[in-house]
Amino acid sequence: MKVEAAIFDIGNVLLLFDYMKAANRLARKNGLGPLPDRTIITAASHAFELGRSTRAQFLSVVRREFHDTGEEEEFVAIWEDIFEENTRMTAFARDLSKRIPVFMISNIGEIHHRYIFRKFDVFSIFRDRIFSYLDGLMKPDPAVFELAKSRFGVKPAATVYIDDIQENCAAASAAGFLGLHYDQRRQDLPQAWEIQTA
Repeated sequence: MKVEAAIFDIGNVLLLFDYMKAANRLARKNGLGPLPDRTIITAASHAFELGRSTRAQFLSVVRREFHDTGEEEEFVAIWEDIFEENTRMTAFARDLSKRIPVFMISNIGEIHHRYIFRKFDVFSIFRDRIFSYLDGLMKPDPAVFELAKSRFGVKPAATVYIDDIQENCAAASAAGFLGLHYDQRRQDLPQAWEIQTA
């Protein structure tokens, strides 16, 4: 396919992540047996990533659930350290960025946003982004992709959108983008997409 721009998801595309890494470390640190109620943590994370709660409010909930009474900085250091670079995809993104504009759309909160931008230099290649906590929109809301059209100034029919969640790819395709599903278990991607830029 011939394209003029590309939009990348972050989690499990550019960066692999595992929330259980932080949960297990925090449980050990605080001497917990069973892990905290996941529904409470998930609800707090969802609100934080939509910009509906502050950093302080979010941390108050999750620290309480983990019975954490230590230093906040120590808790945050564990909470944010869940990522590793997916070098196969970051190399692909770097290569594309030399030929066409590349952008990002991510459901993400402030803590992880600040952490990954400090830790991984790949983010310097992206021209612009839509982050859920800053824009108050979360994929697969169709409004996310309408915002992408205006903010990024791209032609949807000539722009690939890459995400690891099928529902998000479907929403992008419904908005006119070329939705591509990324599965890290597939060893033939991204070569199999046959993306052409010229």
